[in-house]
Amino acid sequence: MLKAKILFVGPCESGKTVLANFLTESSNITEYNPTQGVRFESCWPALMKDAHGVVIVFNADIPSHLKEIETWYSCFVQQQFLQDSQCLLIAHHKPGSGGDMGSLSLSPPLNKLKLVHSNLEDEPEEIRMEFMKYLKNIISSMSESRDREEMSIIT
Repeated sequence: MLKAKILFVGPCESGKTVLANFLTESSNITEYNPTQGVRFESCWPALMKDAHGVVIVFNADIPSHLKEIETWYSCFVQQQFLQDSQCLLIAHHKPGSGGDMGSLSLSPPLNKLKLVHSNLEDEPEEIRMEFMKYLKNIISSMSESRDREEMSIIT
């Protein structure tokens, strides 16, 4: 059985924990309690080691998050030599935000990433379905890589 290491990263108060808990069916959190995440860049290399994918979560209703996710992308995707297909961008809309679920103006290279809007209040199963598609692609890529490695050992 293949195990994938997927990182959930993004600005503070973007919804990372709520989404991760929802997607893993771990919890039904209804109020915000700040996660004691890793806020020190010196710890990031240890977190990134052997990661197969990165999910960048941002609050679509906070304009400064659009600029911040560029840094997350640079550090966790580009500097780790991950492919864009190994990255999922989630524009999270908090309950009651009334935010626009339309198109966002993302700068290059973020505009090439798969962007999913998340609203756990209105369409929770849509985000679960999109995440499962992303995870299947990651697992498929890992399996193909493992098969190539095994074939190179045999031949």
